[in-house]
Amino acid sequence: MDKYKKSLGTVCIAVLILILAFPAGVLGEGTEQGAPAPAAGAEVDLAVAAKAAVLMDAGSRKFLYEQNSHEELEPASVTKIMTMLLALEAEDCGKISLKDEVTISSRAAGMGGSQMFMEAGETRTVEELLMGMAMASANDACVAIAEYVGGTEEIFVEMMNKRAAELGMENTHFSNTNGLPIDNHYTSAHDIALMSAELLKHEEIAEYMTTWMKDVTIGKSGKESTFTLTNTNRLIKLYPDAIGIKTGFTQDAGFCLSGAAKRGELTLVAVVLGCDSSDTRWEETMRLLDYGFATYDSVKIAGKAQIMGTVPVAKGEPAQVDVHTAEELRVLIQKGKQAGLTWEACLPERLNAPVRIGDEVGELILYQDGTEIERHPLLAAASAEKAGFLKLTGKLLRGLFTPSAR
Repeated sequence: MDKYKKSLGTVCIAVLILILAFPAGVLGEGTEQGAPAPAAGAEVDLAVAAKAAVLMDAGSRKFLYEQNSHEELEPASVTKIMTMLLALEAEDCGKISLKDEVTISSRAAGMGGSQMFMEAGETRTVEELLMGMAMASANDACVAIAEYVGGTEEIFVEMMNKRAAELGMENTHFSNTNGLPIDNHYTSAHDIALMSAELLKHEEIAEYMTTWMKDVTIGKSGKESTFTLTNTNRLIKLYPDAIGIKTGFTQDAGFCLSGAAKRGELTLVAVVLGCDSSDTRWEETMRLLDYGFATYDSVKIAGKAQIMGTVPVAKGEPAQVDVHTAEELRVLIQKGKQAGLTWEACLPERLNAPVRIGDEVGELILYQDGTEIERHPLLAAASAEKAGFLKLTGKLLRGLFTPSAR
């Protein structure tokens, strides 16, 4: 905030809210907050029966429990979270469509392990391939999607590693798209939680992750047969409100799971890696989720791109721009510690033209009992160009000849 105070002069509007006066998620106009969560895992020791484990709030990306969270381990098919994420992001930007037909290559058809048993030359839609990955952990579907989105699997793997870096996954390196055993392929429980939360932003995948069984038609034209996809993630049957995400297993990786559940406004992601049995991964994931839902609530501060104020633009056209949030803002509340909350929308008195849409022009600062707990950028919602000479002269003349109010 110093940069705003020193260079522009800052107007800070503080609003005090008693959180008990509002139900969680109601304050669409952006003034509430919860007590800060304890340092990640500092107050509890759940002793999870896994090589590594984390519990994370998907909304705020706060880690509520960590056990060997940054240890580099083999993820097995949990890898497919990143493959699905890149496919959905390609769909978001218009590069591909869920209805696009993908021709299955010999390389894709030759994948071992879990698969959809597709033949080289047959066509499947992007949606069917995503369904195969999310439900049946299909290795052939991963390669087919990678080749369609990236051109080659190798290029797609480069995209996976680039996206991992963008998400702050510092202990991750992918060498393939599906998690089959291969050298130099690893990630961490912490990093898996980050990419899991990013995947959960895409509502399209939720239907597949929570469907237990579904029949699909496979094979070339005239030789089709029905294949039943069965979800590998028993968490959706065992745990109320479970919404995914992905299982994994190899002999070296052990039994792995990124599991998620949502209750009310709170979405939790629990990751366990290297469990010694399938039952253990379900039990330990459910124990982590139980702890999270018993201990925390989530509160919505503001929606994505919610207008938080307006700032004049000196010599600009238009003469002012709205300022909005970059992302939906949620805050984690520790149950039993709800109290008075404040936020400040700190905006400059004016901006100098030109202003570009998306420029960071202020901050939303959140406090708990007067102590700062979070800062979030506020962005220009539109551009403002520098007004030309004639425009500025016109404004000056109108100012001179417009009668003053008395």
